[in-house]
Amino acid sequence: MNTKQEISSHYDVLIIGYGPAGAVAAAMFGAKGHSTLVIDRMTGIYEKPRAIAIDHEILRHFDNMGIAEEVLPFVAPFTASQHFGAKGQLIRRIDMVPEPYPLGYTPSMVFTQPPVEQVLRRHAEGLDGVTVELGTELIDIADMGNQVVATLRNADGGTRNVAAKYALGCDGASSTVRQLCGITLEDLIFDEPWLVIDVQVNDSSLSKLPQTSAQFCDPARPTSFIIGPNNHRRWEIMLLPGEDAREMEKPENVWKLLAPWLTPDDGELWRAASYRFHALVADTWRRGRTLIAGDAAHQQPPFIGQGMCQGLRDVSNIVWKLDRVLKGQSSDSLLDSYTVERKRHVQTLTGKIKAIGQMICERDPLLAAERDARVLAEGGGKPPTITRQEIVPPLEAGLIGAEGTPARGLLFPQPAIVKDGSAVLLDRLIGHGWRLLLDGRKVSTQQAQTLKGAVEGVAVHVIAAPNSAAEEAALVEKDGVLSAWFDRHGCIAAIVRPDHYVFAGAADMTDLESQLADLRTRIA
Repeated sequence: MNTKQEISSHYDVLIIGYGPAGAVAAAMFGAKGHSTLVIDRMTGIYEKPRAIAIDHEILRHFDNMGIAEEVLPFVAPFTASQHFGAKGQLIRRIDMVPEPYPLGYTPSMVFTQPPVEQVLRRHAEGLDGVTVELGTELIDIADMGNQVVATLRNADGGTRNVAAKYALGCDGASSTVRQLCGITLEDLIFDEPWLVIDVQVNDSSLSKLPQTSAQFCDPARPTSFIIGPNNHRRWEIMLLPGEDAREMEKPENVWKLLAPWLTPDDGELWRAASYRFHALVADTWRRGRTLIAGDAAHQQPPFIGQGMCQGLRDVSNIVWKLDRVLKGQSSDSLLDSYTVERKRHVQTLTGKIKAIGQMICERDPLLAAERDARVLAEGGGKPPTITRQEIVPPLEAGLIGAEGTPARGLLFPQPAIVKDGSAVLLDRLIGHGWRLLLDGRKVSTQQAQTLKGAVEGVAVHVIAAPNSAAEEAALVEKDGVLSAWFDRHGCIAAIVRPDHYVFAGAADMTDLESQLADLRTRIA
């Protein structure tokens, strides 16, 4: 770094990388009033699809940001994924939980990335305090103790230094930020070569294809098939020993692989890209005043479509914490919980994805036959059905209640609330900061009044069950989603974080007072 070069500008936050994670981070920081500079060495959005799946947790954040309605035209429900064994027989289904949906949105969705990225960027750029510089590259970054100083190079080759209180690297799998900070990647032991193929299929040819997503667990050539929005269809096809990845990307070879389903006359080849499906996680996600998120912090196989979701979970986790630190509401040590929470979550989910991937990728015919028999036996002789939602874990450590605390680390549901004869999602009524939600069947609004101000910044709300004689101050839910959740976890209350994870549930008022006291201490 050229320490003699003057600092040209100062910001609260510098974000390196303007993909989905960087764009969402910029918008979230901008909405909270923080001056934010986001840079990217590319000059525009990559025009072809990469990520294809999002879930209800992510759409909930989009709705909190005010952009869900703009995103939804490019989103469709994720069809159930049928897993076919070595002989082509159905051995398992992966579906989503049924209605009423726990977070208020379709639990699993597919989307088209380029137009959704356009929405994310347009939103971020419309916020006061957010500055976007494309065609700008990070050259160096130094932690000065009270700020970070970054050297940037623009498209003309000119360099300058900028300062920020904190930096966030969302700059992808080959992250410059990660490398400059000396953060290493831990190998979670998964490395397989695959070819990802995207096709815009002609209307007349859609009937040739499976009508649901599928995993063909064929030891001769494991293959995934995903139904995207509208006419978008994706194949993920395992490459075999001796096959050259670059050669297999060529259109003539791609169409040979697609021959069981389509011919070149059936659609337009949108993209064919070879990847090594990795399972990697950074040893730490924070180095002083610099943090990393998204693919810079982790990479995992795509078998249940959680890659981009994980990056946006990272962002939703760190933004509210860094917001508190920047506003002087919490000490800098709060940021230590970021690595603890997100790394553990990624490791647990990656372990589950690896197990699914290893099942799909089995190339030994005898072991594949044993796998098929085992999976069917687990279903009592029939193909079992599991949900994508049960695969995604809760938070297991970090800023959550002690082990044994009810509902700790779970995603808090979002019931529909009856208001003026219509159903309105809870977040739209009460916001998405720190919340204390109380079971109106067990706690009165008068009791709730005594809890107001128990922890600064935690709003208190009573949720009444449907068809109950609710007190006027209570919010009445429509479908009993939250009442059932309180019953399932033995809670009368839940303390919920801004990223919608439960800090702690409470079995009774005494337990609740203890949990609030714990929160006061740990959030300081």
